[in-house]
Amino acid sequence: MTQFETQTQPAPAVAAEPQPDGPLVGIIMGSQSDMETMQKAGKVLEEAEVRYEIEVMSAHRDPERVAEYCRSAQGRGLKVIIAGAGLSAALPGVAAAHTGLPVIGVPLTSSLSAAGGLDSLLSVVQMPPGVPVAAVGLDNPRNAAHLAVRIINA
Repeated sequence: MTQFETQTQPAPAVAAEPQPDGPLVGIIMGSQSDMETMQKAGKVLEEAEVRYEIEVMSAHRDPERVAEYCRSAQGRGLKVIIAGAGLSAALPGVAAAHTGLPVIGVPLTSSLSAAGGLDSLLSVVQMPPGVPVAAVGLDNPRNAAHLAVRIINA
């Protein structure tokens, strides 16, 4: 193995009882200020009649909550996680590090960004080997939801 190669395995799912009528998609975001944008993914899922849950959790402010949410996601019946984040956009990668489920990253713009959202876009797409994150366009949670529906229906 060269110094640039890594070997990783998905974190084991935490045992939990899947709910037959429970959500299939988890939508998470790093800040409450992202809720209005990320709710657009929920609207697409509703139109496709796909059940979802939506929560705010920060990879930086509450990393243990993010880890537990992602470790338990598959055991609770989720099939896909959509993670929206701006600035350093760590949430999609952290989510993917703690689950074997597909994770779709939504890079978000921020008024605090010096790079106009390019920083979050690059953070989402530059994952190390073994920690895959699908990425959609900047501020485009609708496409993340469409991709989640395709994954579920595949």
